[in-house]
Amino acid sequence: MNQSRPEDTPRTPLTLRNVRLPGTETLLDAQLAESRVVSLRPAAAGAPGSLAGDSLDAAGRFLIPGLWDHHVHFTQWVIQRQRLDLADTASAADVLQLVRGALASGQTASSGVVGYGFRDGLWPDLPTLRSLDEATGSVPVGLISGDLHCIWLNSALQRKLGVCTDSSGLLREGESFAVMDQLQDPAALTTQIYAQTAADAARRGVVGIVEFENADNIGQWPLRTAAGVDSLRVEVSVWPDSLQAAIAAGLKTGDVLDERGLVTMGPLKVISDGSLNTRTAWCWEPYPDVDLGHPHSCGMQTVPIEELQQVMRQARDAEIAAAIHAIGDRANSAVLDAFEALGMRGVIEHAQLLRWEDIPRFARLGLTASVQPEHAMDDRDVADAFWAGRTERAFPLDALNRAGVPLRLGSDAPVAPLDPWVAMAAAVSRSRDGRRAWHPEQRLDPATALAAAVRGGTAGGAAGRGTAGAGHLVRPGDIADLVVVDSDPLGDPAGGRLREMGVAATLLGGRLTYDGIS
Repeated sequence: MNQSRPEDTPRTPLTLRNVRLPGTETLLDAQLAESRVVSLRPAAAGAPGSLAGDSLDAAGRFLIPGLWDHHVHFTQWVIQRQRLDLADTASAADVLQLVRGALASGQTASSGVVGYGFRDGLWPDLPTLRSLDEATGSVPVGLISGDLHCIWLNSALQRKLGVCTDSSGLLREGESFAVMDQLQDPAALTTQIYAQTAADAARRGVVGIVEFENADNIGQWPLRTAAGVDSLRVEVSVWPDSLQAAIAAGLKTGDVLDERGLVTMGPLKVISDGSLNTRTAWCWEPYPDVDLGHPHSCGMQTVPIEELQQVMRQARDAEIAAAIHAIGDRANSAVLDAFEALGMRGVIEHAQLLRWEDIPRFARLGLTASVQPEHAMDDRDVADAFWAGRTERAFPLDALNRAGVPLRLGSDAPVAPLDPWVAMAAAVSRSRDGRRAWHPEQRLDPATALAAAVRGGTAGGAAGRGTAGAGHLVRPGDIADLVVVDSDPLGDPAGGRLREMGVAATLLGGRLTYDGIS
């Protein structure tokens, strides 16, 4: 398999005129050729025609490296737009009312109703199979939680899929993932909707994603880029049930998988525990004594550690990296132990709830923390309820950064929007919707957040001193994956305006994937 990254397509040289770098006022011309930044020079005083090739006048806007979302479930993000939106519900009763309305409208699919986005952690009432059946009758209905870790099914859908729940009507973790995979309508997942969703990401400055969909990413994404889904670079993951096939094919992390050079082989993905909202995140201490509807008082270890180490070892020996989901503090301790036992570097996905003593281990073991700051805004009230007295070490972004741990920002879309500006805003402000900042001592500064949102720019400084270095700056010789934005992303220390950052243009290898200037 090709280890190099071929150029996307040859193109005419392009000059971005009158750009500024973050934190500066000097106007520059950025000259692009052969998919790279050739030079950054003081802005030419002459007419545009005096510059080689085409040119685009940025009119003093700011030039930054292209943004990455380092944790995406792309098909789930694509299809959630077609599902009944449950995000604003605050109770089981609210959900049932929306479902009844959807059924009464007559606009639901003949195959039934799929909803997405409820968060039941703080509901005053509990979901039950009986109440869902009473609201839905014989129409198959499946309702997916906002964190993707549980699903509420009525009896009609259970009969259709051959599954069975307890009296809650809920399935969690592995059982729920298997059901979700069966709720996707292949006819609705057209090349056009993938292309439009990728283009929408480009409009927010995104040039690349790390794909963690539980699917045949290795086979499907090259077909998509060949069919014209070409607005993004995609690093694809492989899950344990497909690992042996990837090894047999001789694939290694970093291999180029498509003719366009847009799709590369990424890591092995393993889920080691659950989520906080579903109260399945594996923790050292039990959750409060409430009726969780399941017997796991400390959450769930979803894969035995011996099995986790075995599959990680297979990946390591085949030169495939590892990205391991760990949310609870006990899960993070166990995953750190696994990496240490194997002498293996990689990424811990989420690193959401941590023990203080485990934070320096990330840096000592050479591990990266792939974090989703917007989850802190979604989970703050749940954490205050179910992790009371420990929330100072929930989403401890600054502590990780000060310990010298490289950070990557992501969304876990559709759990949060596929929009790195949302992630950066949450990381810098620790606030949303006008609320007081939640544990503001764990905020990142804007330069560190921006560096963690680009590929190659990672936060985490030498000797434990957090610094973005130059990871947020464009330099000659860089691949021309670039974004032109309306204002200085470093000019808002509080982070309140980052969510609405105006993006004027996005370039992938020097090719415009979004043009809001011309």
